[in-house]
Amino acid sequence: MTVTSEQRFGEFVAVRRHAGQEHVAELVLDRPKAMNAVSTDMARSIAAACEALGADPGVRVTVLTSSHERAFCVGADLKERNSFTDAELVRQRPTARAAYTGVLELPMPTIAAVHGFALGGGFELALACDVIVADATAVVGLPEVSVGVIPGGGGTQLLPRRVGAARAAELVFTARRVEAAEARELGLVDELVEAGRDREGALALGARMAANSPVGLRAAKKALRLGHGLDLRAGLEVEDAAWRSVAFSGDRAEGVAAFNEKRSPRWPGE
Repeated sequence: MTVTSEQRFGEFVAVRRHAGQEHVAELVLDRPKAMNAVSTDMARSIAAACEALGADPGVRVTVLTSSHERAFCVGADLKERNSFTDAELVRQRPTARAAYTGVLELPMPTIAAVHGFALGGGFELALACDVIVADATAVVGLPEVSVGVIPGGGGTQLLPRRVGAARAAELVFTARRVEAAEARELGLVDELVEAGRDREGALALGARMAANSPVGLRAAKKALRLGHGLDLRAGLEVEDAAWRSVAFSGDRAEGVAAFNEKRSPRWPGE
């Protein structure tokens, strides 16, 4: 797949666009010498890249990938953390949180392409995405309690939303690593592909999503996210508000016209 443009955010993060997929952005974790361990600088770059992506109306789908052959991301940079004083750790916390919330709050659909190790904060970055595509080499887990902390990048909240409270408790409390087949069975990942095909599979899925209305995609994501966990009546009100936000849009008019004229829609994106 031909890269047509690349924008760097610091040393360790890139956003790439590809020929024939102009509406799909690839957000690349690119710190291979450390297996993408998230340092303070890398966290700051992830947040900056997400801010730029969120403000780009041309991006309909974001795919989160890794440049390392054997790992998606191994979590926080514990070597850096080991050098921190207590005061420095407190000061660093907002920067770390901004990376995870940056991915979580992207307004368009997001897909994580996972291979190899996705542990701790690495798995939390994947959990922050809407869909996780993993290959047969994937090993996921939240091992934080084994080093005296807890999942702090959203794991204690995102994991039970995927697999239920009891299963999430078992995984967090044991700190165990879960290999690809079991991860798919438990719902820790959504789609399992052959080794080395996670990025390809995620970008292909992103292209299928991006063929749809950008206005519809963002409104649907907002309804899904805001409605989750509400009682049915409140959830339906969230859905109705999202429907009203798109019902009179240019995309809705174009979608209906294209359907009746038996042609592909040309989305105005508004």
